[in-house]
Amino acid sequence: CDQYKKGIISGSACRDLCEGRTLVFHQCLSSSPTHQVYRGLWRDREVIIKCGVEENLNVDSNPDAAPRRELVLFDKPTRGTSLDEFKEMLLNFLKANLGDQTSLTALVSRILSMADVNEDGKVSLAEAKSIWALLQLNEFLLMLSLHEKEHTSQLLGHCGDLYVTEKIPHDSLYGTQMPSFLQNLLPSPVHRLIHQWFAPAWPRRAKIAIGLLEFVEEIFHGTYGSFFICETNFKNIGYNEKYDFKVVDLRKVATEMTLKGFLKGRHCEQNSDCTFGRDCTAACDKLMKQCKNDVIQPNLAKACQLLQEYLLYGSPADLKDELQKQLRTCMTLSGLASQMEVHHSLVLNNLKTLLWKKISNTKYS
Repeated sequence: CDQYKKGIISGSACRDLCEGRTLVFHQCLSSSPTHQVYRGLWRDREVIIKCGVEENLNVDSNPDAAPRRELVLFDKPTRGTSLDEFKEMLLNFLKANLGDQTSLTALVSRILSMADVNEDGKVSLAEAKSIWALLQLNEFLLMLSLHEKEHTSQLLGHCGDLYVTEKIPHDSLYGTQMPSFLQNLLPSPVHRLIHQWFAPAWPRRAKIAIGLLEFVEEIFHGTYGSFFICETNFKNIGYNEKYDFKVVDLRKVATEMTLKGFLKGRHCEQNSDCTFGRDCTAACDKLMKQCKNDVIQPNLAKACQLLQEYLLYGSPADLKDELQKQLRTCMTLSGLASQMEVHHSLVLNNLKTLLWKKISNTKYS
């Protein structure tokens, strides 16, 4: 708010946060000082507020020396940058992060209209600095890139590099999150039982699963390139009150360019040295001792691993065998998705059709 009052930053949420006090922080949801997530209220609507301090900090090296990040954060663009130069900056940034897609000019226009908070057709220095700082955050960039998809949470506003999104009612596939102290105390069979007790009815789970498969389809060749799910976990994906699938945390998703940049020329002794995030793994060329460029396991195989237990428990008897067979086929998919695109699409569509047939024309669809 101090920076907003000094005219350094701007944003559609600044006035409500700093003057009207209608955007209010409630409960802190994260345990990391470098990625702060809060539950809050904005004009009486429940929202999630995120302050992304995560990207430019190397906390591991010296956790005590958290730098005054704002000194370097709002340093671009500099005074005297014209709108055309800023557009060029944005386009080059998007090309570097999303690949050279023909669709990027449309994304630049969308970013500029989002930056123009007072809707005067111009972008002030404070507006430009704020949107530039936000774009440095992986999740914000992905939310913009996937905004046409109904499976990501909606971006509601920003102030400087703080951004506000809709609150997704259920932030786990099983509908409830176990407190972390309980997770550590209880053995995994008990986890499984608790999940099964709280899980939605099977047809609702089938509907959520169809949403996850659609999301995998959308990011395979999105409008703005391909994306990879680098941590497949039922905890960072959930659903809304209509049982539509939603991704809660996009920080676990990487662009193709990010992955290629990570793998390029990377020294390795074994495949695990070529792992980005938790499970985006490429093969290690043992002879050259360098990582290859492509991820071994496609998104779809990871999604099916997640869905196996989720869908088989309580599934209709007349469906179980076929469902198990299709999930098994799906989980064994490997190799370059681009080279087996047809096979990939076939497996995905078969699974989607199987589930949809079972729940269409019922109250669950």
